[in-house]
Amino acid sequence: MGTHKRADEPRRKINPLYNDRKLKLGTFSSNLSHGCAITTIDGVLKADWQSTLTLARLADEMEFEALVPVGRWKGFGGVTNFNGAGFEPYTWAAAIGATTKYSAVFATSHVPTVHPIMAAKQAATIDHVTGGRFALNIVTGWFLPEIEMFGAPQMDHDLRYDCAIEWLDIIKRLWTEDEEFDYSGRYYQIKKGILRPKPIQAPYPVVMNAGGSEKGRHYAAKYCDVAFVIFDPDDFAGAKARVRSYRELAQREYGRDLQLWTAAYVVQGNTEKEARDFFDYYVHQKGDWVAVTNLVETMGIAAKTLPPETLRSMKAHFIAGWGGYPLVGTNEQIVEGLGRLSEMGLDGAVLSWPRYIDGMRQFKQEIMPLAKQAGLR
Repeated sequence: MGTHKRADEPRRKINPLYNDRKLKLGTFSSNLSHGCAITTIDGVLKADWQSTLTLARLADEMEFEALVPVGRWKGFGGVTNFNGAGFEPYTWAAAIGATTKYSAVFATSHVPTVHPIMAAKQAATIDHVTGGRFALNIVTGWFLPEIEMFGAPQMDHDLRYDCAIEWLDIIKRLWTEDEEFDYSGRYYQIKKGILRPKPIQAPYPVVMNAGGSEKGRHYAAKYCDVAFVIFDPDDFAGAKARVRSYRELAQREYGRDLQLWTAAYVVQGNTEKEARDFFDYYVHQKGDWVAVTNLVETMGIAAKTLPPETLRSMKAHFIAGWGGYPLVGTNEQIVEGLGRLSEMGLDGAVLSWPRYIDGMRQFKQEIMPLAKQAGLR
C-alpha cells in the first residue's frame, strides 16, 4: 500500500479529488438534457452550451471537486426523450476544463465505443488543458440500443469487464511507458503503441468506475482510484457496511486505497412540507413515466416479479434523480443529509437538482455556508 501512495504523490498535489475536505462534492449529468430528473416541469436542464457552462462555473466557484458527465448516445423515449440530447463527454471535458480553474473534470467513456489509443490520447490532451485535473470514468456499456448504434455486439456482463481490463491496461501503459510496445490480447492487438506527451498527472490521471456487481467491484478495487456505491437510502447501517466492505476489499485484496462516492439529488424548500410537495409535483404529477419505464426495462430490472407498489416507488426514485440518494427538505435538513453520507464513510457525492441551474444557485447561496459551518467543507 505504501508503494501505491508514494507513486500517487504527484497527482495528489494537483488533483482536487485528493484534498482533505470531509465530504467532497460534484455535479452529475450536467451535459445532458434534463440532467437527472425525468420530468416535464419547466426549468429543467436544456442541452445547450450556456446552460452546461453555467453549471460548471457554479461548481468551480464553490470548489466542487468533480464534474462528472454521463456518456449517452440515445434517449429513453417518452415525452421528454430523457437524456436524448447532450454533449459528448471527451470534447465536453476539454471545453469545460479550459473554462474552469479548480474542479476535476471527468470524461465518461464507453469501452466498446472508443479505441484505447484514442481514449489515452484524448485523456492526455484534456489533462494538459486542465493543468492536471482530468479524470476518466469507465463504463462498459449496458444500454443495448446505444451499443447497437455502433454496430457492435453486446457482450455478456463479465466479458465486458474482461474487455475493460485490456482496454485500461493499454491506456495505462500508453500513459506511463516511454518506449513503444506491442500488445496481444483477446480484444485488442497493438503494434508499437506509443503516446506523447504523457499526461501531467503522475503516474496517470484518476480513473473511476461504478461497478456494482461482484465482477465490477473487483474491477474498480484493483484497477481504479474512485468507485461509485449505490445503496438503500433507508438503511443507514447497511449503507455504512457496504461502503466499509468495498474499501476493505480494495485494501485487503489489492493493497490499494479507493475513494468511494455516491450520487444524490437535492430538493430544497423553505419548509420540509414545501420540499416534499415539490417532490410530489415534479415526480408523481409531472414525471415522464413512459421514459422511466423504458429505462428500468432496459436496465434489465425484473419488473414483473416486483410488487406494483415497490416498482412504482423505484421508478419514482429514478424520476427524482436517476435513483440517487434523496436530499429532500430544508437547508438544514439537506446539510444533515450530507453529513449522513460522510458518516457512512463516503468520500464524496455528485449532486443534481430537478431545476438544475436554479437549484444549484440556491445551494451555493444558502446551503454551502451551512455545510462549511458543519465542517463538511
